[in-house]
Amino acid sequence: MILALEGPIVAAMVLVMLVAGTTNGLAGFGFALVGTMALATVIDPATAVVFMIIPILAVNLSLVRELSRDELQNCSRRFSPLIAAALVGTVVGMAVLDSIPTAPLRVGLGALTLGFVVTAQQRIPLPKWSMGGSRNITHTRIGMVGVGGVSGLLFGGTNVGVQLIAYLRSFELSHGLFVGVVALVFLGLNGIRIGVASLLGLYPNQALLLVSIAAAVPAAIGVAIGKRLRVTASERSRRLVVLGLLTVIGFRLVSGGLELI
Repeated sequence: MILALEGPIVAAMVLVMLVAGTTNGLAGFGFALVGTMALATVIDPATAVVFMIIPILAVNLSLVRELSRDELQNCSRRFSPLIAAALVGTVVGMAVLDSIPTAPLRVGLGALTLGFVVTAQQRIPLPKWSMGGSRNITHTRIGMVGVGGVSGLLFGGTNVGVQLIAYLRSFELSHGLFVGVVALVFLGLNGIRIGVASLLGLYPNQALLLVSIAAAVPAAIGVAIGKRLRVTASERSRRLVVLGLLTVIGFRLVSGGLELI
């Protein structure tokens, strides 16, 4: 994986970080998905996945501050099985990342993106497997471990975490608490991913690492802009922004990948 730090590429990366950050600040999610998929249209997809790790960490660090200390402690205890299982799955997903060919990876990322758009538009709910009574088995510790492991595997190899977002939405948290919990989960995942990426040699050179660190700045600026817009934007407008961006990016990824096959 080699990232040529040419002027147009750097400018495109800064713009992507700003747009993805604004999307995340506005909707409470979407930074990893929008940022990774947009970058994957102009650079190697595997490089895009690794490059986004540090900016994702920075963005979620700023968002998790929206939780109070009591909320942070309660959420950490409540979702600890989910986070722990997702960490294990993430490491496995990262281990296989570098062995996936560029063209299939690009098509796969595009298909995942478009699939998310379709399911989000139709508001398809997660299946609710009952344990008897009204309790949903996916909300138990065992359910969290299963969801976390599978979701972590996908997230580690692609930065796609929408399955975790959909799962957390099923808890019917308030919007502010939902944003904070999502940030908490992805903060933990990306904290460990930096070390794993270094150990696995996924950072091919120091330049990529340094540019990734610098990219956290425009990403944080974008989040600040999005958080201001969130106050006045309706839920419908937030959804239109995120899904519109992802639709365009998804089609570009699929078409670009098919051209390479």
